[in-house]
Amino acid sequence: MLKGPLLNKYPQLRTFLVARFAFIFAMQMVNTGIAWYLYELTRDVLSQGLLGLSEVVPAISLALYAGHVIDISDKRNMLLRGMLLYLTASIGLGIVSSQWVSSSLGVQATAVCIYVLVFFTGVFRAFTGPTFHSIVAQPINDKSDLPKAVTLSSTAWTMAAVGGPVIAGLLIAQISLTFMFAISVSLLLLAAALVSKLPNLPAQHSNMQQRTWESVQDGLRYVWKTKEVLSALSVDMFAVLFGGAVAMLPVFAKDILHVDATGMGLLKAAQGMGTVMVLFVMARMPLTKNQGRIMLMCVAGFGLSMIAFALSRNYWLSFFILLISGVFDGISVVIRSTILQLYVPDDMRGRVSSVNSMFINSSNELGQFESGIAARLMGTVTSVIFGGCMTLLVVGVSWVKAPKLRKLKY
Repeated sequence: MLKGPLLNKYPQLRTFLVARFAFIFAMQMVNTGIAWYLYELTRDVLSQGLLGLSEVVPAISLALYAGHVIDISDKRNMLLRGMLLYLTASIGLGIVSSQWVSSSLGVQATAVCIYVLVFFTGVFRAFTGPTFHSIVAQPINDKSDLPKAVTLSSTAWTMAAVGGPVIAGLLIAQISLTFMFAISVSLLLLAAALVSKLPNLPAQHSNMQQRTWESVQDGLRYVWKTKEVLSALSVDMFAVLFGGAVAMLPVFAKDILHVDATGMGLLKAAQGMGTVMVLFVMARMPLTKNQGRIMLMCVAGFGLSMIAFALSRNYWLSFFILLISGVFDGISVVIRSTILQLYVPDDMRGRVSSVNSMFINSSNELGQFESGIAARLMGTVTSVIFGGCMTLLVVGVSWVKAPKLRKLKY
């Protein structure tokens, strides 16, 4: 059982953290399984890019509207509805990817069905992601407890991101893809049951009668004028947009490092392992100065790691490089998340979290699409080297053009 002074002080935070862990664990299993299956089905690197695009289009398109809805809604009920809808889409993916259904549909029809179902998961994530971020701070009465709560939430997310791909890879390799989906569905049900036990988390919008577009504009204006928030989000978005090699892991695993689904699952979990390690250290020894400068240096380290990964031909060296990249990413994520929680007022959390979600989805899923296109045009290895170099360029420009972020301390 999770223990500690902070969790004893805020007992509902414990329930929330376990629910978040179960949901993200299941989501990572689904993402890993469907990416592996789709590449096996099509043998086309572009399929990985289209998979990311299918999810990012609705997630970005609905993000701003979702932020307004979250701020005027009970967050527990909003999160519960989104989780149950994601559960439904996951069941659909499990059915479509089953041997009997996919053989009946054929390769092209099966791929189209997967893209459509993933599109709907993007719709649901537009609401669940920002809601998770908004809930973290709502029960915390003492703002001095926020950095620790953010670190715990990030740790729960990252541990799930580590375990999900590993377990998915093992289940696919040792049993079957269908069994992997059955386990993920069970975890989604557990997460929904835990969220249903949370107390009501009422709306905190300062003007419940405000028109939707006016409310959305308020959120955008707040992010734009708060340069620390805008700079932190922008650096993270462009770095991951260009520097993420994770989208191409099925290709690296199969065609370059020559490992099976288990090996791919471990590679996908490596970054998360590094992040978990550094989060445990930061929970005991939090950063106390020069956070902005450290964030930029860590993003540069992430870019260098991507270049090294692209050049590696040894499986365990590749694993270690991804592990180190996770350390850099973990430090950066904690700093960015803490900035968001400390600088954003309660009645803006849904809208600002949705803007944050737009940046995250842009970097992750659009990055996946960019990786697929770049791999098709340049070749897989060259495209990842190019992405790492672009990440270093982003850091260099930010160091010069974003002095408030470089000098940021909290």
